[in-house]
Amino acid sequence: MNLLVAVDCSDSTQKVVNKAQEIAKALSGKLWVIHVAQPEPDFVGYNTGPQTERDYVAKVLHSEHSQIQEIAKNLRNEGIEASALLIQGSTVETIIKEAKKLQVEMIIIGSHRHNLISELFLGSVSKGVISQSQCPILIVPTH
Repeated sequence: MNLLVAVDCSDSTQKVVNKAQEIAKALSGKLWVIHVAQPEPDFVGYNTGPQTERDYVAKVLHSEHSQIQEIAKNLRNEGIEASALLIQGSTVETIIKEAKKLQVEMIIIGSHRHNLISELFLGSVSKGVISQSQCPILIVPTH
């Protein structure tokens, strides 16, 4: 069974990964750990912006990549087949696209408690994934 766990590299990531690990172990599944690095609206690629901005974005991406690689390594050490993916793009659309591409049978994602204003302006990744996914989704409350 192919499973995709979407992580945001926040303090709640481990809680989501623990649940994904539990399910992958129970189902003898392969686990894809994905983190979508959403670019800043004014920063697209490495061709624009001052060098300090490019350096900062590169540092953040390197840190996030290291974090998800470490998660996948720890999962493999626990006997779970796991691979890590860092992809830059729009979060919901990228998760849905990768789930289809990897032919996953379940998406596991965390849900943060946001206030109403935040939800109105930013939306909710978990809500977006729920509305667009063609496979089952497990929402892990992280608050």
